[in-house]
Parts: sequence; structure tokens; C-alpha cells
Amino acid sequence: MKTLIIIPTYNEKENIKNVIEATLKQDKSLHILIVDDNSPDGTADIVKKMMKKDKRIDIIERAKKMGLGTAYVKGFKYALEHDFDFIFEMDADFSHDPSNIPRFLDKIKEGYDIVIGSRYIEGVSVINWPMSRLLLSYFANIYARVVTGVPVNDLTGGFKCYRASKLKELDLNSIKSDGYSFQIEITSKLYYRKAKIIEIPIIFTDRVKGKSKMNRGIVWEAFWSVWILRFQHILRKI
Repeated sequence: MKTLIIIPTYNEKENIKNVIEATLKQDKSLHILIVDDNSPDGTADIVKKMMKKDKRIDIIERAKKMGLGTAYVKGFKYALEHDFDFIFEMDADFSHDPSNIPRFLDKIKEGYDIVIGSRYIEGVSVINWPMSRLLLSYFANIYARVVTGVPVNDLTGGFKCYRASKLKELDLNSIKSDGYSFQIEITSKLYYRKAKIIEIPIIFTDRVKGKSKMNRGIVWEAFWSVWILRFQHILRKI
């Protein structure tokens, strides 16, 4: 079984080498795809040096900053074209601990279609967030769960493992959302297609190095997108 870890990057030179090394040592079946949005800090150069020493590392370089959603779609297409069995989403900044990867693999091999690393399945498991951001995230997930009807506690979480054969059922070209909205859209569309989903608890630690990409536009996109998903499902258009 081959597994691809997709890691989108923009100015992650302080983290990228360490996160790649920490990830690859988790399992011999793991491969990493970096999708870099022309990071001016030289992130891609670091990755390309590592590629010369390890064939399990690859990179897609994009001409400009295009966002998280399109980066993952690019990575999904790569994974399906290269016949990977399992596909991960993971951040580059260690907010997603690579040591959890074996737990995801154990669950996906049990027959689940999506394994979600959940911050909210056992209370609240978030470290170093200001209270304002924590409350926004927590209540945004309740809101998204109620509107979409998808029984997942952490719909906006970005640490996930997909079964490639299930992900293949989606029209990836139709996915245009970004950030929180992207995470909600993918999980919701797969749930509406009867995907077998499980959440496992993780501890999410806010980045220590580099800058967050969160902005107000991402939040508002997620606010409205859940209603679009709901109505599309009611009309049986997804």
C-alpha cells in the first residue's frame, strides 16, 4: 500500500526540512509531495536538495500564491495519477504532529474512507491559540455541522487521510473553495456519497516558526459555503 502526504507550502523554510524528515521516518510506505506557491524565502530550493537524496520526496512548484484548496486539488490529482492508495493532508508547520500518521494508517486500513484528526472529539485539544481564535474555530465547527448535516466534530480540520478510491468519486475540477471552506466541502461531499468516516483525537499545536495564513476572507468564505453545500445536496447536485 502506497501513501502520499501532501504538504502545501508558502514561506516555510524554517519548518520544511524538519517536517519532511519527521514524516518520512513514520513508515516506509510514505511519500511526500510538496506543493509550493513560489515561496520567496527559498522553501522549494530546500525541498529540491532533499529530493536528490530521497526518491520518496517530490515537489510541484506553482507560479504564484494560489491558496490551500487548489494546492490540495493539485496534490489529489497527482496522487490518483500515480496510483497511491491513501492520501494525507498535512500542514508544514508541525501543528499536525507527524507521529500521529501511523494511527491514521491503522484506521484507514480497517476500511474507513476518511480518517480525520479531530481537535474537538475529546473536549478541546488546541495549544497556543488565543481564546478569540479558539472560540471562532469551535463555534464555526458547530455551525458547519448543523448546516451541512455532516456528523463530524472537526469539519474545518486539515489533518486527514483519504482512501484514494473514494476520493476518485469527486469531480476535483469543480472544487474552488479554500481554507476552512475547502475542508468542509471535501468532507461533506464524500459524506453525501456514503463515505465511511471516523475521527481520531489529536493535539493541535499552533505554529512556533513562520506566519499563519489565516485571514478574514477565509472565514467568510466558509460561513457562506456551508449553505451552498446544503442546498446542492438537497437538490441532489452533489
